[in-house]
Amino acid sequence: MAEVALLDSWIDGREDRRDDQARYELISPVDGSVASRIVDSDAGLVDAAVASALAAFRAHRATPAATRAAWLADAADEIEAEKQAIVAALIRDIGKPVRPATFEAGRSAAFVRLVAAEIGALRGETLPLDIAAQGAGRHGFTRRVPYGVVGAITPFNAPANLLVQKVAPALAMGNAAVVKPAPQGVETALIIARAFQRAGLPDGMFNIVPGNRETARALAAHPNVSAVTFTGGTAAGDALARAAGAKKFVAELGSNAANIVCADADLDDAAARIAGSAFEASGQQCISAQRVIVDREVVDQFLEKFVAAARALVVGEASDEATAVGPMVSAAAADRVQSMIDDAVERGAALALAPTRRDAILGPAIVVDPPREARLMSEEAFGPVAVVIPADGVEDALAIANDSEFGLQGACFTRDLATAFWVADELDVGSLWINEGSRFRLDTYPFGGSRRSGFGREGVRYAMEELSQLKFVGIRLP
Repeated sequence: MAEVALLDSWIDGREDRRDDQARYELISPVDGSVASRIVDSDAGLVDAAVASALAAFRAHRATPAATRAAWLADAADEIEAEKQAIVAALIRDIGKPVRPATFEAGRSAAFVRLVAAEIGALRGETLPLDIAAQGAGRHGFTRRVPYGVVGAITPFNAPANLLVQKVAPALAMGNAAVVKPAPQGVETALIIARAFQRAGLPDGMFNIVPGNRETARALAAHPNVSAVTFTGGTAAGDALARAAGAKKFVAELGSNAANIVCADADLDDAAARIAGSAFEASGQQCISAQRVIVDREVVDQFLEKFVAAARALVVGEASDEATAVGPMVSAAAADRVQSMIDDAVERGAALALAPTRRDAILGPAIVVDPPREARLMSEEAFGPVAVVIPADGVEDALAIANDSEFGLQGACFTRDLATAFWVADELDVGSLWINEGSRFRLDTYPFGGSRRSGFGREGVRYAMEELSQLKFVGIRLP
């Protein structure tokens, strides 16, 4: 029997193993085995990690931009060299199929490289102070400066990508980072931390404290953490914002992504793209398509094509190259999604495609026209289930789409430019795609939500701006 790995905190450039710390077991959704035993960091470990980060920040805050860019560029190379190790961890720890796991590992290295390149493109500005009479003889300019220690709290579903989405921009702007990854992302986080160390990042600039809710709360509340960046559920975001108090807080929270299909849409294209958006990655992404709002004129045609596209997706083991829909993060997660499907059917919805089930693997499910009271209409499923809702034209579709507390990223399929701009104006989301599914994302545009889906923006330049602050300097010439 293979020895189960012990995963510890990473503080000041080394594993910090303490025998007095509690541990919990991470169960692999692939085969139900114990994947690792992870330290549950207490307040003392959080204190140690933050102290290390603060000391490192103070020691290296004057590091030239060229040096920071070199750290990141070299880290991207080191992450790329660890691609197979990251893929293996993603498969074992969260059940991510090999193809998307390989894509995530590559995307993570590419993101760090993009941030390194962006450092030289950031600008301040000069201000015409003499626009006010009192400003005559005075000159002003702004520049971006770091916050200090950034606390980053990341979810299970993309543990490599969502970690570098926070850490790389924080480091680029001169901050030090302390990361609390989800349990399923601890091994991946440690692989990436060692990659940054090999790239020359000074010890203490990137620390990791594994744990659960109390660890996250302690990190957010720590008086020496000056900014917090979080991706996760809305309820958790509320709790962390309260714990953080009066400090910078960036949050990408829950969703119930609406994809509108207009009567004039290319239905074959829409069905294929929305099926991928809804069911690949087992629907475990915040922008996975959940509500599919279809013009009543074409709903029957669309539904037939949508079911066919969903059936064409291979459901299977994470290790199979052909698999598009693999295990969910746990059997309990699959149970939760199944209960939401059952709730909708019990309330009168039709089931156009019933999900298959084996352990943690749940196949695609398509629910048709549930009542507004069904949980799938208001809650985030975070699983491979989509709801098809008929609408009486674009205005009705927009009303249905906006009847949600969430507003992260949405989509609309139409051939009409005027309709595209109408939806762009009226759909209350932070990001919108026309003729692309809601799960599509590039790292170079501002990504984030409105309403209960969060505040602040990620994406290369936008995350760098969020994790730094403007400083004004005025000069009076004698």
